[in-house]
Amino acid sequence: MTPPPGPPARVRPQTRRPRYRPGPTSDPGRRPRPGPTRTGHARLPPVYPEGNAAQTLIMPVQETSVAQPDQQPRKPRGGRNLPAAIGVGVGLGAVIVASLFVVKAVFLAVVAAAVVVGIWELTSRLAERKDIHVPLPPLLIGGVAMLVTGYFAGAQWAAALLGLTGVALMIARMSTPPENYLRDITAGVFTAFYVPFLATFVALMLAADDGAWRILIFLVVTICSDTGAYAVGYKFGKNKLAPTISPGKTREGLAGGIGLSMLAGALLMQYVIDDGTWWQGLILGGCAAVTATLGDLAESMIKRDLGIKDMGTLLPGHGGIMDRLDSLLPTAPVVWFLLTAFVGG
Repeated sequence: MTPPPGPPARVRPQTRRPRYRPGPTSDPGRRPRPGPTRTGHARLPPVYPEGNAAQTLIMPVQETSVAQPDQQPRKPRGGRNLPAAIGVGVGLGAVIVASLFVVKAVFLAVVAAAVVVGIWELTSRLAERKDIHVPLPPLLIGGVAMLVTGYFAGAQWAAALLGLTGVALMIARMSTPPENYLRDITAGVFTAFYVPFLATFVALMLAADDGAWRILIFLVVTICSDTGAYAVGYKFGKNKLAPTISPGKTREGLAGGIGLSMLAGALLMQYVIDDGTWWQGLILGGCAAVTATLGDLAESMIKRDLGIKDMGTLLPGHGGIMDRLDSLLPTAPVVWFLLTAFVGG
């Protein structure tokens, strides 16, 4: 008699792992590492999708050279065109020297032309940026009249014409509606004082017997102030002079400008002006450097208030006429006063 059959032996079925297919969230570029499975079978190679991903995996990567941008010439500090600035500066210097030492009236005409352009630049920027409209004809006529009268008649008549120009501005503005009347008149009187009246002191220096040499001292000490401040500030400047007004100016640059201006003033007063001495030149040069710096800062305040970088574009590399007169205008009355006090009118 045969025993009953026992339970059948359990046979572990052989299962085949599914082939790898990248899902929507899997990385098609990631290859699984081959190796034995738990069943002892080699892992089948994955199936990659067709298209750009497969081509990226199969095709060798070709190195492409990245095009380098053209090397642009480095701009000088302040974004100025240095060659143009030097060329314009040399040209202006030649015109000034030629007119100054040939015929005084020609130099006076050059100053008058600069005043006319400066008035136009300032009033144009006021109208564009602040909607301030100043009557232009009274300013132009009064400004030229101040220069001519100051040269031929003296400072008191030039001051009287400044007052008459203010009255003419008040009358001329009455032809338009009264809105912003006080604002426009105030801006007009400021312009009359800032540009033509301060420039009148250049005409007063020119009227002296040695007027050409006085103008030369005035120009040289002012230029030396700017040059010394730039050179020393560029090389050694660390402490800002007025960062909220002109971030590029430093205390070291101010000291360098004062030193160079004092040196130039001492030499010119000693060897150019009759009865002048070197210590007088030191005082003149130091005062001129301070007023030139303050005038530059005042012009920067005006341009920051207007939201502009330059007053104009007439002079390539420099800006406008007013961008060159910023340090000269406040320095003119100081140099005139000191020369008159030291050696007479």
